[in-house]
Amino acid sequence: MEHTADVGIRAYGAGLGEVFRNCALGMMSLMLDLEKVRREKRIRIEAEAGDREALLVAWLSEVLFHVEAEGFAFGWFTEVELSDEKAAAWGWGEPLDPARHGLKLEVKAPTYHGLELREDGGMWVAQVIFDV
Repeated sequence: MEHTADVGIRAYGAGLGEVFRNCALGMMSLMLDLEKVRREKRIRIEAEAGDREALLVAWLSEVLFHVEAEGFAFGWFTEVELSDEKAAAWGWGEPLDPARHGLKLEVKAPTYHGLELREDGGMWVAQVIFDV
């Protein structure tokens, strides 16, 4: 029986869009060395879901889709534009180069396990556990 480990991040932001962006950067930093990613191309990332928590998971899943399916390395994101059921932003990066980007973990998916998204003293806090 194969055991998967839980790896997570905690991200902060002055607003909800900033915490979504910082979650995406945190997820990417688990996977590769962000400092080595060049801003060569931008990709529009959009996600939809019924509530904020589901939207965060959908947003991170969409970022991960571009990494896995298209071999794209993100190193920077614009602040995420949010409505009640949509999240959208531009992600900047370049084609994934395993040797240069220093691949670390293979993140399979963001999960609902231990998921937190809340406002705390004027700051937004998110915690996301990933299946790796």
